[in-house]
Parts: sequence; C-alpha cells; structure tokens
Amino acid sequence: MTRIPGWLLRHRITIEPYLGDSAYGPTYGPEQTGVPALVAESIRLARAPDGRQTVSTAQVLLAPGTTVPTGSRITLPSGRTTVPISVATLDAPGLPVPAHVEVVCE
Repeated sequence: MTRIPGWLLRHRITIEPYLGDSAYGPTYGPEQTGVPALVAESIRLARAPDGRQTVSTAQVLLAPGTTVPTGSRITLPSGRTTVPISVATLDAPGLPVPAHVEVVCE
C-alpha cells in the first residue's frame, strides 16, 4: 500500500476526539496536537451521513490510521475550530494511489 507522502502533509492541526454526550453537552478526549495534515479551506457541497446536502468549508487529508470520530473538534492552522461532517479512509490496494484519511468539515 502506498501512503500519502509525509512532505505533502505541511499543516498541523489539533484533534479533540468526540467521546459522547453528557448532561452538560458533548465530551471530548485529550487533544492531539501537531497532527500532520493537508488542509484546504474552501467551500464545497458535501453529503452528511444522514443523506442531506450541506456545505463544507474545509477538507483535511491525514495519514492512514489517523482516527477522527465524527463529532470531534478540529482546530485548523488558521485557528478556526470546526467539526467533521464525514470521515473516509481511502485506499486502493494494488493501485499506485496514496492511501489517506479524508475529513470533510463544516
């Protein structure tokens, strides 16, 4: 399996993994700082897990194996905090394309 080259992951983000809801609102795990990523802050139409169309304002590519539960908080290099709409692991065994995790954010 070909991995996305590390030199492409020029940005650093912070991920606070979503753990669930409590009586006081959402709870998050310990933050993971300095996670290598490639961030594109652009507006695109995306589809949420429930099938509705929504607007994505950032797309993030991460190394394979990076865990980002839906509902987590992500702090982008610009300082803006966002939440993933969808998370997908993209790999193509046997094909010369790099495996990576794609996060589409609100």
